[in-house]
Amino acid sequence: MAEKKSGIDQALIRDLANILNETDLTEIEVEQDDLRIRVSRNGATQYVQAPIAASAYAAPAAAAPAAAGAAPAAAPARNPANVVNAPMVGTVYMAPAPGARPFIEIGATVKEGQTLIIIEAMKTMNQIPSPKSGKVTEILVDDGHPVEYGQALVVIE
Repeated sequence: MAEKKSGIDQALIRDLANILNETDLTEIEVEQDDLRIRVSRNGATQYVQAPIAASAYAAPAAAAPAAAGAAPAAAPARNPANVVNAPMVGTVYMAPAPGARPFIEIGATVKEGQTLIIIEAMKTMNQIPSPKSGKVTEILVDDGHPVEYGQALVVIE
């Protein structure tokens, strides 16, 4: 059974390190099967065997308090039901392509499911849909800037 041991994907580690450099993040963690890889600016790459597959469901909840600490002081005044939060770590893009018209603007009316922004994570463009219909009252992120998991992106009233 000891022969089942597989090598660490060094290309994945390099990709994660590049994401840290490109987005100015301090840490990124990826879990796949029974392997968890965390790359951090202030420490070495860490390899941890995940005890149970269900631990993947606990990771987002653990990450949310850290991201909440970075929120601006005015954030508590917003109704949390109206705030769209980042479902992942990555880089925000407000338009489908450089120079293209943004997906949303303040004052725009959006429909449920309409793309609000794109978050690029690990070279994949992820469209972030509106969870409800309404009017965009605030855009809390800037085009091309990094976002953390749980960070407030847009307010829809």
